[in-house]
Amino acid sequence: MNMNTNQAQDRKEIEQLFEKLKWAWGKGDGEAYGACFTDKADYVTFQGEHLKGRKAIADVHQELWNGVLRGSTLDGEIVKIDFITQELAIFHGLGAVKMRWQKQAPKKRDSINTNVVVKQNGEWRIAAFQNSRISGPGLMQKIFTKMSSRRAVHQQLR
Repeated sequence: MNMNTNQAQDRKEIEQLFEKLKWAWGKGDGEAYGACFTDKADYVTFQGEHLKGRKAIADVHQELWNGVLRGSTLDGEIVKIDFITQELAIFHGLGAVKMRWQKQAPKKRDSINTNVVVKQNGEWRIAAFQNSRISGPGLMQKIFTKMSSRRAVHQQLR
């Protein structure tokens, strides 16, 4: 098989891994969720909490599904996959958690995640995951942008 055929198959397997992650979330199954990660995976939540290892990832998520996230689902999709080598890729996913009483997830829950995936023993697993809320520019960024724009205009008028 050539590289393009292999890469197409790997792309499909990575997309299936993301689907498995969402399926495990919807079932509230910490063990199945954790199985998507390597033994020593790093997982950084949108709040900046750093979970280390498959067991911690599985246990923390199971606690969430037994409590505040009970009955929630994870909606999302992969938007980009870049292969670094034949056994290493980075993908970006978009997602949002929908609580059990919601018909759809509110925009304020939209997140983007960066995933480093590795192929181990013929199977793709997530070695590193970092999640961030999607938001517009904050107040300070808006102020600095406006100030920079004004300076640029003043310099052009000189």
